[in-house]
Amino acid sequence: MSQIKTRALITTLIISVVGGYVFYLLNIPLPWMLGPLVFVNLSTLIAKVNIYWPINIRNAGLIVLGYIMGSPFTLSTLQQIMVQLPAMLATTVSTVLFSILIGYITHKKTGINLANCILGSTPGGMTQMVVLSEEIPTSDTTIVTFMQTIRLLSVVFIVPFLAFHALPSATGQMTAVTLTAPPDYSTTLIFAAAAIGSALAAHFLHFPTPFLLGPMLGTAALVVSGFTPPPVPSLAVIAAQLFVGIYMGVTAKPANLQNWKQLLPYSVGGGIAIVLFSLGMGYLLTYWYQIDLITAFLGTAPGGMTEMGITAINVGADISTITAYQLFRLLFMLLILPIFFKWYLVPKQPANDNV
Repeated sequence: MSQIKTRALITTLIISVVGGYVFYLLNIPLPWMLGPLVFVNLSTLIAKVNIYWPINIRNAGLIVLGYIMGSPFTLSTLQQIMVQLPAMLATTVSTVLFSILIGYITHKKTGINLANCILGSTPGGMTQMVVLSEEIPTSDTTIVTFMQTIRLLSVVFIVPFLAFHALPSATGQMTAVTLTAPPDYSTTLIFAAAAIGSALAAHFLHFPTPFLLGPMLGTAALVVSGFTPPPVPSLAVIAAQLFVGIYMGVTAKPANLQNWKQLLPYSVGGGIAIVLFSLGMGYLLTYWYQIDLITAFLGTAPGGMTEMGITAINVGADISTITAYQLFRLLFMLLILPIFFKWYLVPKQPANDNV
């Protein structure tokens, strides 16, 4: 690496750490991902700072996040998914179709590329959708990142507010957390090897978002097999979010986003519409299964498994049910949706007619 790139990398890291810490002090959701994203963009727009962040560091962060996503996938969670599979499939497909409708409306009203509007409106996780946008040539990562960030902020603020203040309290008891002895180093090495090996295998097999999906599936397979996943140190979780957030900021080109004023109201409105749609689906689930409204709502809400899990702990909802719904949707979004989007959004090559 040249001296110029090394200096730019260190500068980018310092700016991002400051941004993450500022967002942390302001209690903004996902501070170590959104903080670097915003501060890196501001530094390029205002101070014209030379920034650099290689994709391999981003991939290392994705491997850690994939491991974290796969860790809660226990045998009981798998059984819960099988019992309520029809409802999970129905709510997930309905959410996807509703999101595509919102993306189509945004496309028609703003004139922005359909691929950007759909990827920016779909609640498949900001990281996953931004990474997927890099694999679809007709999409613009800057627009997708902007729309997903606004959508995520809207959802993460609205869902906990509704859960705490607008919905009846959960009837079930809060799930107890069992403390276990820390795993030995051999277990840690097994999971680390599985996460890295699964990422490389997924990349070799051309999986969508391989460095996230591979570790998640590899970790889940070990957990279901009976292994206890070691906890991830808080510093490693922060670093993983930081690495991904920095790369999003580096690849985004805010100077090229001339139509952000058009996008902003549709991004916020789309996020609110999806939350209300999820609330309606949660209400229907209370008639199909013996679950309370908060649990059903947090299970179908598009805020992400981590954020919904934290909210569930604070309001006393059924964490296992919420995890099952969120994990099923995550698997659907990672396994099925990228294949569909690549087929639907990537332009078809016209056949060459030989005359």
